[in-house]
Amino acid sequence: MTADANAQLARDYFAAFAASDEAWWREHIAEDFVRHDPGLPFEVRGIEGVRKLGEFLHGNLSQIELPIVETVAQGDSVLVHLRVKAIHSGDDLGIPATGKPVDFQVMDLFHIKDGKLTEHWALMDNLGMLQQIGAV
Repeated sequence: MTADANAQLARDYFAAFAASDEAWWREHIAEDFVRHDPGLPFEVRGIEGVRKLGEFLHGNLSQIELPIVETVAQGDSVLVHLRVKAIHSGDDLGIPATGKPVDFQVMDLFHIKDGKLTEHWALMDNLGMLQQIGAV
């Protein structure tokens, strides 16, 4: 795949993630996919891991929007800068739902092989989100 096609695949991941589109996941996420994310209390591996991640995030946030700010692609690597805009509506983080809006930055680095996402490094502004809901 070209760098542009890889960039589109990474952008499409966020639309599929927001919609919990498991058919897309099965087609575009490698069986040995892994997400490295120090902010999560669990490991994300394969489609089951992505499903668990979706349930976790959708369980904590509602009205999720994932506007992409910028995408940079080189070969089989794609860096995506996006925002997460949502309402804090769940308590899976150990913090009671506040109903407050959140808007925080995320940087995601993907590796792609044979047209499938194989690896994902995620860094989220968790402190910014916690400040917005009044937890810190």
